[in-house]
Amino acid sequence: MATVTGDVLGHSQVGVHVSIIGDVLFHPISIDKECEELLRTTFDLEMTPFSIGGSTLLGSLLRGNKNGIAVADIATEQDLDRLTSFGEVVIMESGVNAAGNLIACNNHGAVVGMTIPGPGCDLISEILGVPSTRVRISGQDTVGSALVANDKGVLAHPDITESEASVVSEALGVPLMVGTVCFGSPYVGAGCIASNDSVLAGTGTTGPELNRIEDALGLI
Repeated sequence: MATVTGDVLGHSQVGVHVSIIGDVLFHPISIDKECEELLRTTFDLEMTPFSIGGSTLLGSLLRGNKNGIAVADIATEQDLDRLTSFGEVVIMESGVNAAGNLIACNNHGAVVGMTIPGPGCDLISEILGVPSTRVRISGQDTVGSALVANDKGVLAHPDITESEASVVSEALGVPLMVGTVCFGSPYVGAGCIASNDSVLAGTGTTGPELNRIEDALGLI
């Protein structure tokens, strides 16, 4: 178990560049050895260098759980061929294709932004093998940027409403707490990545923020 801070490709928004799906950690091909070692020692997961349509923004374009994966439609045929070796894949349509920004999930459930239509939500539910619910967080559709979840808990944007929090907690089947990362950023999904055992938060995340993250995600 580890709780650490660091950067990916020089950016504190680690959740934009890295995606943890099941037992696999997808990271940009271009990370340096120091960053690779940080990820390897923090998470006891299969390390997989990857890109989506040539992009390093894996956390924004890729989301999933142990059953399946949602990916942006900029993924190439080669990308999709590789992804299918890790599970069922659903391709997000143009205009609502930033899967990592628009979906938050664990192995119990999923929440998706309201820009994803009902049939799309149903398809995501089918591929991920869990119930899926449409919701906004603090009135915003980028639920993947506003939440970070594992199978023990979820950390949410501090401005989430009581009704939104109830929907998220019920959908993901875990307790919810609010918090921030990177010295006050409310976009916890962009600034933090987590497994069931460890967490990496962006550089600048304070001690009290880390304590809150650990508490929310059941790492204490």
